[in-house]
Parts: sequence; C-alpha cells; structure tokens
Amino acid sequence: MSSVLAPGATIGILGGGQLGRMLAWPARRMGYRVVIFSDEPNGPAAQWADHTVCGAFDDEDRVAEFAKQVDVATFETEHVPLPCVDIVLKHTRVRPSRCVLEVAQNRKLEKETLARLGAPLPKFATVDPAKGLAEQVAPFAGPCVLKTTTGGYDGKGQWLLKEASDVVFAEQQLKGRSAVLEEWIDLEIECSVIGCRSEAGEVTFYGPIINHHRHHILDISICPADGIRESIQEQAREVTHMLMDQLQVVGLLCVEFFVTRNGRLLVNELAPRPHNSGHLTIEGHVTSQFEQHVRAICGLPLGSVEQLRPAAMSNLLGDLWADGEPDWNAITRWPSAKLHLYGKSDAKPGRKMGHITTMASTGEAAAVDAAAARDAI
Repeated sequence: MSSVLAPGATIGILGGGQLGRMLAWPARRMGYRVVIFSDEPNGPAAQWADHTVCGAFDDEDRVAEFAKQVDVATFETEHVPLPCVDIVLKHTRVRPSRCVLEVAQNRKLEKETLARLGAPLPKFATVDPAKGLAEQVAPFAGPCVLKTTTGGYDGKGQWLLKEASDVVFAEQQLKGRSAVLEEWIDLEIECSVIGCRSEAGEVTFYGPIINHHRHHILDISICPADGIRESIQEQAREVTHMLMDQLQVVGLLCVEFFVTRNGRLLVNELAPRPHNSGHLTIEGHVTSQFEQHVRAICGLPLGSVEQLRPAAMSNLLGDLWADGEPDWNAITRWPSAKLHLYGKSDAKPGRKMGHITTMASTGEAAAVDAAAARDAI
C-alpha cells in the first residue's frame, strides 16, 4: 500500500463534532472525499462531509462499514474506544496511531508513559481503591488534585483537595473509580504546543500558544506567546518533538503545558488530534492545523507554519444564547474578526458553539479584540 494518498482518496473521521467539521473543509478543498462516523446524522462534521455512516462506536457492523469506505482513518476525539479502532485497523490504516490514542485516553497510562519517556511532570501517584484517600493524599504535604483516569475533560472528573472535607467529598464522588493524584501547581501560565509529524519524521510546530481558561474551559488563546521566555518556548517544542518521535505519531499531537511561577515547564496532558487552542491557525498561519493534519495522514509534505500576523481566539459557549440569538452584526465593528459557528442546534451552557478569531499588531492586542467582539454580541 502506497503511503501517499493523492486527492480523490477518501479520508474517514471517527467523531462528528466541530474538530471533524474543520478537518473536513481543507480535506475537501484539497480534493479528498470525507466520510464521517458519528451517532449524529446531521452533526457539525456531517454537514461538511461527503457522506456519514451513522452509528455508535460499539456497533461493530457499522464501524466496519465505515472502515471499508476509507483509505485512511483519523479521529477528532481521544474518546474513541480502542475496540472500535481495532475494527477499523482490519480494513485500513489509522493515524496518528492506536498507541498514542490509548495513552491519551487514560491518565494513569499517560502519566506513566510520559514519566518513562523523561517528560517533565508534576508529582503524581495512582490511587489505590483498597486504601483510604486521606492516607494517599498525605504524602503530597499540601494541596493536590484528584483526577479520574478516564472520561474527564473541561474540568470534569477533577477535584481540588485542600482541606479534609475536600478529601471526604471527592472520595464520595469518585465512587471507587480509577484515579490519579497530582500535586497542585503554583501556576503562572498555561500553554500548548501543537506539533505535526509526517511518516518520514518531518516535524512542524504551532506555538507555544498561551491559553486562558474560565471555569476549566478554554476561554482565549493567544499566539505568539510573547509572555513566555524563549528558553521555555524552545523546551516546550523540544518535549513535543521527543514525544511525537517516541510515540510514532503521524499527524497532530497537542501537548498542554503548565509553566510554574519558579520557571518550571511541566506537561499536563496530550491530545492526539486538532486542538481548540489551534483554531487561530486557520487565519493566523499559512497552513492551519487542520490542513497540516490532512497533509500528514495522507503522506504529503507538510505545509509552512509561518504566522502571518499575531492572532487570538475566543470561544463562544452556549451561555451566549441564554437571552436569545446573539447579535452577530456587532462583530463587524472589528474588521479582523472572523466568526466560526459549528452548526449545533442546541445551545447549552458550557457547550462550545463556535469561536471568534482576531488579528492585530500583537497577540495581546488581538486577545483584547477577540474578547471585546465576543462581549459585543
């Protein structure tokens, strides 16, 4: 089987959300067919695809039907079950890889793998369900965070433990599930590096990108990361490069980092897919993260990641619809603002419905505009 898939080939995407939607557009623009596997017949990705196979990830017949139609498969979420991937692998290749997906969807395995590979990490420990949680928190000698090993995102499945009452409450909420404990970080800034690796080992990087969160959900992203020392930025890219090589990634890998107040760079978690913080690359860079992923999984040379102008992105959550349809015309007051809506019909609080990207003379100026444009609608 040739490793190069020319336009006209079919790309399959496991998952039907907004990341699949934004992957489908550059793929179709470049001449590829796109088939989505999703439980939503008209979800965000399906709206921009050539065809959708509708089914659940545990429906073996429907998964096989999908796999037989595509020349390469990828995923837009790390929550695709491994048995589903194994079925796809019987019929076609899967990228970035099954290995990196397995690592990213289990915090225990992720941390153990990162530690084995020598990545800088916060202190952590695996929770033993046979022992009391208070006994296991004691060695941290200070605040720590309890995280479920699977299923957590946007702050879900996490509890900050400061007092004895926090430990009691978290243990009740955990209900015997597998979990890890992690030291509480004296955080200065959060950032991400989105790396892309080809089958031949060619690599490119976006960022670091500075990320600001609100209620554990990404709020605003800024690139370039002028607020981070260049030595820390270079270390973040080096760690991302090492992880992509060691995990044999073909496609995108986003590495989320903590930068502590005393200057330590620590890996938070991995996402082997397009990342929310990289949405600003659509307007901000010569080649977006989405096109770069398509190039990598199809065996094409990677595109230029030159940044055209400093850029920022603000997420649009379902809360904006609480009083009715937002005033989209207000965005036109910011000439550089670009509106992206994901085609979701049901606006729920905390649900990502779209984003705004702005560009300016500096990243911070773009961030001010991105927040102001969002506030105006």
